Amino acid sequence: MSFFKNIFSGSENQNDSSPKMDWNNLTDLGQLNEIITLSNDTPIAIFKHSTRCSISRMALKQFENEFDFSDKVTPYFLDLIAYREVSNEIANRFGVQHQSPQLILIKDGKAIYNASHSDIDAGVLKTKV
Repeated sequence: MSFFKNIFSGSENQNDSSPKMDWNNLTDLGQLNEIITLSNDTPIAIFKHSTRCSISRMALKQFENEFDFSDKVTPYFLDLIAYREVSNEIANRFGVQHQSPQLILIKDGKAIYNASHSDIDAGVLKTKV
C-alpha cells in the first residue's frame, strides 16, 4: 500500500526539506529605493512571477533548482499578480519592458541584465554578477 501512496500522492516530505532559495519578498514600492541602494554593494536579482501561469511556475522551479550562488547576489521575489503596481514601477524605473516570468539583475542602481520565459537561466545570471 505504501508503494502506491508514494507513487500517487507525491512526496510528503517536501515540507521537511529546507527551501533552496531564501527569497526576499518584494511587496512595496518603497523597497525599490532600498534595492537601488543595496545594489551598490551586492547585485540584486528580481524574479517576477505570475501565479496564474504554468510557464512562469516552470521557470521559477528551474531557476530555484539551479541557483547556488546566494553569496554573490540577493534574490527578490515579486508576485506580479498581487503587486502589479510594483511590477509596473520596475519597468518604469529600470527601463525594462514588462514580461512574465522575468528575471532582472540590478547592479549599481541599474538593470544590467534581464531575461524572460525559457531564457531565464541561473547559470547565465551567475556569469553576470
